Amino acid sequence: MQVIKDVYDIKTATGMMRTSLYRPNSEGQFPSIIFYSEIFQQTAPIARAAAIMAGHGFVVLVPEIFHELNPIGTVLGYDDAGKDKGNQDKWTKPLEQHDSDTQALVDFARRQSFCSSQIGAMGVCIGGHLAFRAALNPDIMGAFCLYATDLHSDTLPAQVGNQTLARCGDILGRLVMVWGMQDPHVDLAGRQRVYQALHDNKKRFTWLEVNAEHAFMRDEDERYDPALAIEMYQQASRFFQKVLR
Repeated sequence: MQVIKDVYDIKTATGMMRTSLYRPNSEGQFPSIIFYSEIFQQTAPIARAAAIMAGHGFVVLVPEIFHELNPIGTVLGYDDAGKDKGNQDKWTKPLEQHDSDTQALVDFARRQSFCSSQIGAMGVCIGGHLAFRAALNPDIMGAFCLYATDLHSDTLPAQVGNQTLARCGDILGRLVMVWGMQDPHVDLAGRQRVYQALHDNKKRFTWLEVNAEHAFMRDEDERYDPALAIEMYQQASRFFQKVLR
């Protein structure tokens, strides 16, 4: 499918959130995917990833995940300055504010004539964590989480008892968890902790460990694995076709 792009400023509990929307250039209603970016927000690789998923028959919403902390339209560079600022934002914004952002996106999607009522979540890096976090919302029917950071370590700011992994028992939908075995950000012990929590809580999940480094989906990085990235897009498309239809 060909894809068209629109930009919306969505009202949230913590201010306006610039959101890029990619959708099939076709009549009808389509399931929605909230696509959570890396700490750098909507870079060119994230925009291309969103367009790829939209071309498979989904409405894809890409929010500025740190909209409270930056001017509208901020995109950080893939350099030390961008990484430092993105990590500072990650450690500043409470998870509860991400929860209210997700609810605002769900409500927005369900008001659009081209969106069906079915909604999923997908993300890379911190976005993989936020996609997992979004699945705590009962309106999210499935989440495809790629190398989710800070999930195993409980390092993101949150109220006591509200860390994401501790609440995984609240997830009602299906999960796909994808990890790079050469990813230094989530080591084997960290992956095992996430697996054990999902297993102990009897969640419905698919677990994939691949020979790849962190950011293997990012097509402007030396760690990029094109063949593996294509495979992940195909798996994500099949997953959402199943759980959102």
